[in-house]
Amino acid sequence: LMHMASEATSLGRLVADRTFVFVCDMQKKILSNHKSFLQSHTPTFLETTSRATNRTVQTAYILGIPVIATEHDPKDFGGIMIDVSKAKVFAKTKFSMIIPEVEEILICEDERKSVILSGLETHTGIQQTALDLRQRGFDVHILADGVTSRSLADRKIAIERLKLAGCFITTSESAIVELVGDSKHPKFKDIQALIKTPIGFTGLENLM
Repeated sequence: LMHMASEATSLGRLVADRTFVFVCDMQKKILSNHKSFLQSHTPTFLETTSRATNRTVQTAYILGIPVIATEHDPKDFGGIMIDVSKAKVFAKTKFSMIIPEVEEILICEDERKSVILSGLETHTGIQQTALDLRQRGFDVHILADGVTSRSLADRKIAIERLKLAGCFITTSESAIVELVGDSKHPKFKDIQALIKTPIGFTGLENLM
């Protein structure tokens, strides 16, 4: 069993009882400073980013996966846009999510070695959080449809750098289905409802 757990980590397999979900700074005022990558698309790319993150968080709630969320300078940037009612939420000024309060959770739940990460911005908070987690031995799964930056170039370059750092680049639906693992899972119907509705334009073809 120990060998199988180690192999699951090295392959980037997501297992619910070994995973955290991290939401980095998904805040209203940060989002309001962003623009859609293609103005002609409705809903905007930013709306799809928050939807991808939210359905992943809702899946985590259903499966009992711990959700950790951060707010960057909430007095200046406002509250988190998605439902974090069952998450552990921490305010911070550091760009990375790896602050002392989060470090303590990682240590206390040391059987969890995978982190699904989404939020803002890809080249700042997401990148620094992912690198800090990789340095601590975690496998990190970046939701490509759940992260954004103010510029497409920053987003694209950050994702390329994170690949080189050993992060797994995935999508919200892919991560969700992998966490469930089987259509006979007792919670599958509840989770299926979350992924049946398309989240909209993602801009991912610009990353290929």
